[in-house]
Amino acid sequence: MISEKVKTDKTKRMYSGHISTYSDRYMEKEIPKYEMPKEGMPANAAYQLIHDELNLDGNPSLNLASFVTTWMEPEADRLIIESLNKNFIDHDEYPQTEVIHQRVVNMLGRLFNAPPQKTFLGTATIGSSEAVMLGGLSHKFSWRNRRKKQKKPYDKPNMVMGENTHTVWHKFARYFDVEPRFIALKPGKYTINAKDVEKLIDENTICVVTTIGTTFTGEADDIEGINKLLLKVKKQKKWDIGIHVDGASGAFIAPFVHKDLKWDFRLEQVKTINASGHKYGLVYPGLGWLIFRDKADLPDDLVFKVNYLGGEMPTYTLNFSRGGGMVIAQYYNLIRMGKAGYTRIMKNMMSTAQYLGGKIKNSGKFVMQSTPKLMPLVTFQLKGKPGFTEYDLSDKLREHGWIAPAYSMPPNAESVVVLRVVMKENFSRDMADIFFQNLMDAYDALSKKVKKVRKLEKKGSRVQGIC
Repeated sequence: MISEKVKTDKTKRMYSGHISTYSDRYMEKEIPKYEMPKEGMPANAAYQLIHDELNLDGNPSLNLASFVTTWMEPEADRLIIESLNKNFIDHDEYPQTEVIHQRVVNMLGRLFNAPPQKTFLGTATIGSSEAVMLGGLSHKFSWRNRRKKQKKPYDKPNMVMGENTHTVWHKFARYFDVEPRFIALKPGKYTINAKDVEKLIDENTICVVTTIGTTFTGEADDIEGINKLLLKVKKQKKWDIGIHVDGASGAFIAPFVHKDLKWDFRLEQVKTINASGHKYGLVYPGLGWLIFRDKADLPDDLVFKVNYLGGEMPTYTLNFSRGGGMVIAQYYNLIRMGKAGYTRIMKNMMSTAQYLGGKIKNSGKFVMQSTPKLMPLVTFQLKGKPGFTEYDLSDKLREHGWIAPAYSMPPNAESVVVLRVVMKENFSRDMADIFFQNLMDAYDALSKKVKKVRKLEKKGSRVQGIC
């Protein structure tokens, strides 16, 4: 026979479990922000408080600013969740995760046309920023080791790159004491070529940084031309200057859409390539990859061997611990879609970008700064002087939920301000039509406001600005 106390306790638990979260007393208090609370709270209350606050974030599906993946298949989601509690770096405890990691490295080595070899060298990273740091360090140490062997000074390394490079390269130069030699850009020219590079390289140049899929316009540097220059310099002056290709955005596009474009390890001086799995590798953040042309391009003194997680293992990362979920997700994508699937997805995105770019151009209200030839994105600016700015238009689009950034171009071209729209896998032709209509609505609304302001100004009213 069940006692009355047990019945009462059971009833309380059942009743408590069915109380609405919003009727809970924790909803009456301010959410802890700067100091841990003395007491905790029920799981459902903590969840609801945070969940509701996160509703203030932008909608990932309407984020046209970022290249980062915002959708994956449910099966990939399940694999990620199943692997979240596995520490990727712990190869002794999770050996199969490391086996899968090596499979991905080998697949990417072949995808980027590295010279034939049994196994390829590379590593997963938190993102392309970590991959860039590691790639830059490999060039610096390789250069330094060569200089030591030649009994020459090695205290003044420099690197050559365009102002179109990502901010992370500025960080690398500062953090690792390498002189950055930037190639100035100008309105209408947002990439670099061999002629630009030739003026700045010397015997202390550790590498030339090139980009396929620039952040600003989605274009590519003349990597093949720069490679030809460096081969000539290598022959004539004995300067073995390597190329790092920043393929954060473009390295997962070019192999499937621009197969004849030579930008990868088919070019002799390309020694390292980074790619963002969490961009057009179609994996959630954060995941990057660094792939080496050959094992000789990673100096031994950069690799550490540790044994305090079990068996001895080599490690070449800036970050140590991380979940294994995104590495598994990348492998899922590669075997799930194969080359045919990736090609189809990339071509669909390019087609959508070309469709939307055409509509924006044909509206007659904008000047196209870049069209989707290499990457599925468009950049454009306002035509003439409509009385409002690209920043105003970007803010107005926010009212419709769209995140479409306005920004100035790199140094020496700062006078050019553009809007950028990036296509992702889950951005359909229908969404493109909706965005375009909202863009026109925002433009018209701002135009009406400008007319109203000017009308009031003619009447002598003191009105400043439109927003």
